[in-house]
Amino acid sequence: MSVAEKMTEKLQQAFQPLDLALVDESERHRGHAGWREGGETNFRLRMTSAIFAGQGRVQRQRAVNRVLADELAGPVHALTMELRAPGE
Repeated sequence: MSVAEKMTEKLQQAFQPLDLALVDESERHRGHAGWREGGETNFRLRMTSAIFAGQGRVQRQRAVNRVLADELAGPVHALTMELRAPGE
């Protein structure tokens, strides 16, 4: 299972998102720190979940960071997040 597949599975289980898009942007960072051949180092996450209702940006990001702690400690160098509650 790829890093992206593992991350997607964890996010789906933890947040039951209405919308989830995880895009591997590693190639855009070729030659930068953290980049490696084969990608799966830099991701952009767009996710909408009812769980985020009433939470601020930092709370949402911390929740995602907790769920993806293993990936962020290892193969993932950077994760850009756009997290919304329904209706935002």
